[in-house]
Amino acid sequence: MEAHSTPLEVRQAPPRRLPDLGGRNENSVARALIAPGQLLMAFIVIFPAAIAIYIGFTSWSPTTGDDFWHAYRYWHWFDGYWEALTTEGFWQAIGRTIWITVVAVAIEFLLGFALALLVLKTFRGRGLVTVFFLLPMMVVPAVTGFIFFMIFQLDGPLNAALSVFAPGSVQVEWLQESNLAIWAVITADIWQWTPLMFLIFLSALAALPEDQMNQARVLGASWLDQMRYLVLPMLKPIILIALIIRTIEAFKIFDAIALMTEGGPGEATTNISIYIFDETFEAVRWGYASSVAIVILIFVSIVGFWAIRPIEQAQEETIEELTGAELPPPAAGEQRVEEAIEAEARV
Repeated sequence: MEAHSTPLEVRQAPPRRLPDLGGRNENSVARALIAPGQLLMAFIVIFPAAIAIYIGFTSWSPTTGDDFWHAYRYWHWFDGYWEALTTEGFWQAIGRTIWITVVAVAIEFLLGFALALLVLKTFRGRGLVTVFFLLPMMVVPAVTGFIFFMIFQLDGPLNAALSVFAPGSVQVEWLQESNLAIWAVITADIWQWTPLMFLIFLSALAALPEDQMNQARVLGASWLDQMRYLVLPMLKPIILIALIIRTIEAFKIFDAIALMTEGGPGEATTNISIYIFDETFEAVRWGYASSVAIVILIFVSIVGFWAIRPIEQAQEETIEELTGAELPPPAAGEQRVEEAIEAEARV
């Protein structure tokens, strides 16, 4: 018996009525709608930057008695920039900032990823444990600095806890020793921002495709092989984004240092943020501080542009893999459905 196929009837949708734009095209209307937001962002970003650049070419400060728009009276071109690039204190502050950033972000990455792996599987009380891990991130940075300032006091809870396990009374001056103070600051940053890494990696791990993981287990792949050949390659863009975000934030750390050590003892914990703060409000050298800020802005912009490239490359590789995949030809029924959808879209 010969089977007859019934052709699929395609219904035409009623014509859609476009909004009346008063004779203007869609592009001009779109630009007019977003123009207020663009002007606001330009004012917020460009105006302060222009003032900082202007002040950076002068030796003006509030102590001169002139308003900032009269700073041209103290114009000295690139002297402030040259002083910043040739001052030992500036480069020492840069070095401490890089050291704090690298150590803190590396430890936060390892701890956050390990905690995400531990909490990935469902178990009783998982939600409560997750909230507990996220609590430090919700604390105001200034409060975090005060908390750790109290913890690292000579008669604080840390020395008291160590005295329980060590013979005698532990009297370690955590914030007064140059070699220990910087580690105290790093510890405060790790405590507060490891939860951010944990949250990012937990979300990324939960979104991984289960089929590939199950196939790897069936084929006998060990846990290390799964991590090396499946998990880490698929998480590469997420890892890069998390590292860039935390690096930018750790580079700007200020609250914890200002409250715990104020850049001391001596200059042991003076990073670039504390250095600019001291030059602005302690030395009252606003022109020089502006020059330093512009130099840092240029440096961070170059590093940020260089850091974004791996993310773009990872995205391009993912798109190439998706577009290069060979799909099986659709069945006859599926082909008719696709034709109907395309016909509907053309109406």
